[in-house]
Amino acid sequence: MLFIIVAILVVAGGGGGVYWKFFASPADPTVAEAKSQEPDAIINFDPFVVNLSDSGNPRFLRVTLGLVVEGEEHAKEFSENAVVRTKVRSSLIELLSQQQATQLMTPEGKAALKKAIIAHATRNAEHLEVQDVLFTEFIVQ
Repeated sequence: MLFIIVAILVVAGGGGGVYWKFFASPADPTVAEAKSQEPDAIINFDPFVVNLSDSGNPRFLRVTLGLVVEGEEHAKEFSENAVVRTKVRSSLIELLSQQQATQLMTPEGKAALKKAIIAHATRNAEHLEVQDVLFTEFIVQ
């Protein structure tokens, strides 16, 4: 009896696999379009060291980050344009220095900081759409 059940499952699984491979509808066009786009690139920054806006004890933040952008071409254009690169770095220094240590020590605070960094970088760099922020160093002291 067990042998018959196993045989039925194997045949049904094989038939389902053949149907799915040959007769199923084509993949979602948005997925195919996403695969045809350029791969992501990372724009790395030198470390940022800023004083935090905590009252009382002076605290500082040292953070090294990379911006994930769409396509190597956009990353290259950004890296070659000193004015835009400096404008974005200056904006990020202003943003980072407004933070408080207690906020940055929580996962929610880091997530909010990532969103703010994306907004500042996108606003200050024309034709650059930042998709994500990757922290490679994050020290609050």
